[in-house]
Amino acid sequence: MDDAALSILRHTFGYSDFRLQQREIIDTLIRGEDAVVLMPTGGGKSLCYQIPALVREGTGIVISPLIALMQDQVVALQEQGVSAAFLNSTLDAQTSRQIEQDLVNGDIDLLYVAPERLNTPGFINLLRQLKISLFAIDEAHCVSQWGHDFRPDYIQLSLLHEQFPEVPRIALTATADETTRTEIRQRLQLQQARLFIASFDRPNICYRISESGSNARNALLRFILNEHENHAGIVYCLSRSKVESTARWLCDKGLTALPYHAGLSAQLREKHQQRFLKEDAVIIVATIAFGMGIDKPDVRFVAHLNLPKSMEAYYQETGRAGRDGLPADAWMAYGLQDVIMLKQMMQQSDADEQHKRVEHHKLEAMLGFTEITGCRRQALLAYFNETLEQPCGNCDNCIKPVDTWDATTAAQKALSSVYRTGQRFGVNYLIDVLTGKQTERIVQFGHDRLAVFGVGKEFTAAQWRNIFRQLISRNLLNVDLEGHGSLRLSDSCRPVLRGEEKLFLRKETKTEKAARRGRKAVAADKTENNALWQALRECRKQLADEHNLPPYMIFHDATLSEMMQRMPQNREQFGRISGVGEKKLENYADAFLAVIEQHRESPGGRKAGDSINETLALFREGCDIATIAEQRGLKLNTIYSHLASAIEQGEIKLEQVIDLPESEISLIHDTLLSVYQENKKLSDAYNALDGGYEYHTLRCVQAALMPDRQ
Repeated sequence: MDDAALSILRHTFGYSDFRLQQREIIDTLIRGEDAVVLMPTGGGKSLCYQIPALVREGTGIVISPLIALMQDQVVALQEQGVSAAFLNSTLDAQTSRQIEQDLVNGDIDLLYVAPERLNTPGFINLLRQLKISLFAIDEAHCVSQWGHDFRPDYIQLSLLHEQFPEVPRIALTATADETTRTEIRQRLQLQQARLFIASFDRPNICYRISESGSNARNALLRFILNEHENHAGIVYCLSRSKVESTARWLCDKGLTALPYHAGLSAQLREKHQQRFLKEDAVIIVATIAFGMGIDKPDVRFVAHLNLPKSMEAYYQETGRAGRDGLPADAWMAYGLQDVIMLKQMMQQSDADEQHKRVEHHKLEAMLGFTEITGCRRQALLAYFNETLEQPCGNCDNCIKPVDTWDATTAAQKALSSVYRTGQRFGVNYLIDVLTGKQTERIVQFGHDRLAVFGVGKEFTAAQWRNIFRQLISRNLLNVDLEGHGSLRLSDSCRPVLRGEEKLFLRKETKTEKAARRGRKAVAADKTENNALWQALRECRKQLADEHNLPPYMIFHDATLSEMMQRMPQNREQFGRISGVGEKKLENYADAFLAVIEQHRESPGGRKAGDSINETLALFREGCDIATIAEQRGLKLNTIYSHLASAIEQGEIKLEQVIDLPESEISLIHDTLLSVYQENKKLSDAYNALDGGYEYHTLRCVQAALMPDRQ
């Protein structure tokens, strides 16, 4: 392995060693060879092309499908001290020209562009003027016409090989079955590329699926309040109207939930996305239009209130949880109507017969996955041709094994009711027939005189709905093509109907109880030192506000958790923490070290070397703030942070620290009460005051107002 690559990994990105197959992939690109990479979300795909681009001479060109994704990655790289930029439609002409000039001058190491721009003659001409280190095609599954994220411009990316045959290429994705992998290699002319397939397993995610019928929203609320209160999460719904109603309902229950779908204006979608990225405990309720460009590592849960259309969609959407490697949940509630609706959508599709066959296969796999009684992780990985030898122990079926029952007789009754009524009626009508309800319609059609009328009184209507759902999911019944919800017998039902084959179905409990996991909770929430965790998060939030960044771009939760475990006492120790590169060490170490020092306890239980008290003692002795900073070897902002804490605790008064007229203090006071109250971002108050006051001044005034803000 090239020593330069390892040096960049450690000093720029702050990681001690490579993970999964990163080492081999990076080495392949540095040698100038092509690669196709399948690696799970959170597995470190970006480093596979970022590091070779920094090692090799020239600029790395990254093709990324979404503007939000490329912008976030560029900002994160700049925070690491990497010269990165993007070219997309959000830039004005002057800024675009400056970036293009910087490219020609060789001043940019990584450039992110959309496939639409790369396919233009003008951009190709610009590339011919550059020394290009590599091409990286991110989200490469977008090339597949069989996939749910198909982008036509991706098909044209074969021109990279035609126009620049000497430049190595890497195609990367987290989601691709065997068909999609083959299509990626063929369409991008990467047949000779080395194929790297890392495990698709995301062991930190607990997969949980339950049938909840009309109580899905209540089940979701219990799940969030019991297990993920004050956590960030994503809730997926199938329709825009359900997104809107669910977001409103969650807000009425006291949660912060924001809708996201294509029917909202671009400005409102962007506002909601930025709040999700930058604030804590925000829940996005979205259609599948949301998420592909989101790189938020601390999403603790992804919930589905409707069934996804395929295993690929389910894997990709649930993969947005727990990207930091800490425990996360993939929770789903579904009902009979979901099954019927998806069957109808598939049958009514305008696609050609070949596409319909593929869609049918994908949907059947998804429906089968919901009803399995064995380990869900084993089934999910098997779909992607990966074998997990032992049950995972971290899915609902492993934690609480599913009971099954011999449903052969019940299934025969259900199938017979479909046949005897002419295969023209939906589930509710059939249940009325089976339970012996003499409705006007049943009497009108004479179905009260059928042999199947009233033969199913041993089950409630809810239990029959569960039975019908499983029969449809197992493809023993089909949904009619016209979309009226009528059920018809399938060829595969005949062995069961004739008694030639027994049928075992999942036994439904009277109430769907939340699975209790036998695993460690997020260290941040269950730690005995919860005060330190909250203080570290607050420090991160303040720094993020000052730099106008999402908090995770300062440090991930996993990095904060490691700070708590290691309790570093100086910069050298702080620099050994995973995720702390040289630039972040310089920018943020003092602030976090001060917080850690404040919470460090001696064996006797008293706080040893309390940094705030030491600053306060010097301040009370008459030392000015600059002298205290110099004497203690800390930055001015750190000293002001100590004094703000003392103001908040009532140990000193604001006017002892901030020398401003009362009128200006009142102005800052009013601005904080109006602007800060709305978005909880100190940067908003800073901007509202036109940058006329330093952040440390705002923070001290904010500390003095703490009782007013509770």
